[in-house]
Amino acid sequence: MTAEPAATETGRDFIRDIVQADLDSHKHKHIVTRFPPEPNGYLHIGHAKSIALNFGIAQEFSGQCNLRFDDTNPTREEQEYIDSIQADVRWLGYDWGPNLFYASDYFDRLYEWAESLIRSGLAYVDDQSQEEIRLNRGTLTEPGRNSPFRDRPVEENLDLFRRMKAGEFPNGACVLRARIDMASGNINLRDPVLYRILHAHHPRTGTKWSIYPSYDYAHGQSDAIEGVTHSICTLEFEDHRPLYEWLLDKLPVPSKPRQYEFARLNLTYTLLSKRVLTQLVRDGHVAAWDDPRMPTIAGLKRRGVPPAAVRDFIKRIGVAKANSVVDVGMLEFSIREYLNRTAPRRMAVLRPLKVVIENYPESASEEIEAINHPDDPAAGTRRIAFGRELYIERDDFMENPPKKFFRLSPGTEVRLRYAYFIKCIGIIKNAAGEVTELRCTYDPATKGGNAPDGRKVKATMHWLPVAQSKPAEIRIYNQLFVNPTPDAANFAADLNPQSLEILSDARIEPAIAEANSAEPMQFERQGYFVRDSDSTPDRPVFNRTIGLRDTFAKEVAKG
Repeated sequence: MTAEPAATETGRDFIRDIVQADLDSHKHKHIVTRFPPEPNGYLHIGHAKSIALNFGIAQEFSGQCNLRFDDTNPTREEQEYIDSIQADVRWLGYDWGPNLFYASDYFDRLYEWAESLIRSGLAYVDDQSQEEIRLNRGTLTEPGRNSPFRDRPVEENLDLFRRMKAGEFPNGACVLRARIDMASGNINLRDPVLYRILHAHHPRTGTKWSIYPSYDYAHGQSDAIEGVTHSICTLEFEDHRPLYEWLLDKLPVPSKPRQYEFARLNLTYTLLSKRVLTQLVRDGHVAAWDDPRMPTIAGLKRRGVPPAAVRDFIKRIGVAKANSVVDVGMLEFSIREYLNRTAPRRMAVLRPLKVVIENYPESASEEIEAINHPDDPAAGTRRIAFGRELYIERDDFMENPPKKFFRLSPGTEVRLRYAYFIKCIGIIKNAAGEVTELRCTYDPATKGGNAPDGRKVKATMHWLPVAQSKPAEIRIYNQLFVNPTPDAANFAADLNPQSLEILSDARIEPAIAEANSAEPMQFERQGYFVRDSDSTPDRPVFNRTIGLRDTFAKEVAKG
């Protein structure tokens, strides 16, 4: 089945209300938003909320959304991250068209504006060390102390700043600071750093620059250069807004964007700290940034999560002004709901147990018709070989079952999906006493899974033929953390030791192996699965996207 095309999924929220009011009042004729990631890592699902908001508003109000890389720290930025970010935005269903920008595009103008601040007496070169600046900044209850270099003459500051630019000083020798108010109740206004010395090769500007602007300095001015009307940030930037506005007011910028803040996404059983995600990769707790256990967009994609399900989840949680924690079950609901509608059905046996049907002729075989989707007749049917030797799921048999176990056990009768009723009449064990094979009989009159005499069975089980089924590796992914609120400072203590289970002896339908499709499918009674990039023609590998129902929380509760 084909995936649904990307569409504009919108809802009403306070930011959209502001945008609508600005258009109605003719404050703006054309809306411009931006998504400004720093290319120092892979995007995660928290970024997906910002992407959907900024691009969604632009789509809804016939505006423009820029993709702008905040590439002001060359020691942490790589082309790999730039490429992955662009791929992730496109995968989510959005496109920036010709509006791809970089903060480094504006380095020359930002430098000129910094000199204008110096000439106006609003910026100075500070020779204090980073530690001295931090100590003299004060606290939330105590004002900061003026730098001994705060009153340097303008010409001296200009000379020093130009020498910083020329590369005369080592890293950390001095910085350029705004001259605002060291007694301000907002620490961000206590003479913030605008430029620092950094001798490093930049991916786009090479070694042209020895100084780089701070985020607070580059961000608002980049917005102004691009004509951004609504600069939408998460709540941690609320205290930075006075500085954002101060710089726009003091500099000869071509436009005056307005900053608005919204609550970032927090999920249970999940950490979205870029520091933690980087450490998970570097310390080998996960295989890579796109490990399906990671909350990165690349990880979600590799796990088989459809982009439409992510967009639906973002729409469901909405946009609010107050931070909160969203149950990861809401994301899983959106995934299951979408895949239930769209994913074709197939059969796979993850932990095979051999069954021999003794009264089925040894040389005989037949084809059983199976439906591809129970709610979509247009999806058609497929044929599955049936014969004397089959595989069933090992968990579907118990030699000494409890009272409410309705699947296969000695003397019981069950239905094989699309096929026949079978009854267990014998067990074969190995030297260790483990069940290795079942002996069964079948009722030929029950072809299609129904008995003409009207008798009922309490279980229907999936199966595969021994000869025609194909081997596969199945990777069962669970939550990466066992704690619903994992500790970012000591996250390793909350890691789930059962976050990945690899089943190397699974069997799949030939239709699965031959399709070579990147689209998720439902393995009946098991969950939703997608072919992994590690697959080879001889050894397909499938990742479980999500189970048919949530069992993880119950397993954690049991301890």
